[in-house]
Amino acid sequence: MRVDGRNLNQVRDIQIEKNYTRNSPGSVLISYGNTRVICMANFEEKVPFFLKGKEEGWLTAEYSMLPGATMPRSSREVKRGKPTGRTSEIQRLIGRSLRAVIDFKALGEYTISIDTDVIQADGGTRTAAITGSMVALLDLVEYMVKEGYLEESPIIEKIAAVSVGKWQGQILSDLCYEEDSNAELDMNVVMTESNRIVEVQATGEQTTITRDDFNSLLDSAQDSIEQVFKSVYE
Repeated sequence: MRVDGRNLNQVRDIQIEKNYTRNSPGSVLISYGNTRVICMANFEEKVPFFLKGKEEGWLTAEYSMLPGATMPRSSREVKRGKPTGRTSEIQRLIGRSLRAVIDFKALGEYTISIDTDVIQADGGTRTAAITGSMVALLDLVEYMVKEGYLEESPIIEKIAAVSVGKWQGQILSDLCYEEDSNAELDMNVVMTESNRIVEVQATGEQTTITRDDFNSLLDSAQDSIEQVFKSVYE
């Protein structure tokens, strides 16, 4: 039995509250169980220097965790002068995941900025941030089409993400903090709605990963991501 009573491959209750802030065309509060992340999507009519004159756009992402999101409280990264390695890794992951499903030629010379802020952490913050950012991005693009900035959506297909791991010898999906912090194996998976893999991050926390374990983790992730899509989009 898992610590919260779920089945082995059962994801936590997922809730989406759209239009969470008034100043971002795309903004959601997403909850994976007790993990809660605010995701906002905005755009500017400019592109980075390396894209000037190429008639295509760009997407960038930022990730942060509020000091009171964890217990005990963590200090703000701005006090350290730069993001931690973990923060940099996660915001690059979010950016790569979303860029994988955007036609930047169709976007044109706009830069989309994704901001994700964890307000409560209980495991799976990066996967919740990716799924929530996809929802915010869809709302932003809908706004851009409605207001005449775009003729049609540049989004190729939707993505979602989930964490899976091996804890006490069992393959689990969507790990909460207690499971994640003690996992023998840990994997974060991002997939499209057509079951194509965007990214896999796998780590042997306490042991190495066998091919059988890798395949089992990936199978569990695919099943769980299908659950996420149903919760978020149906």
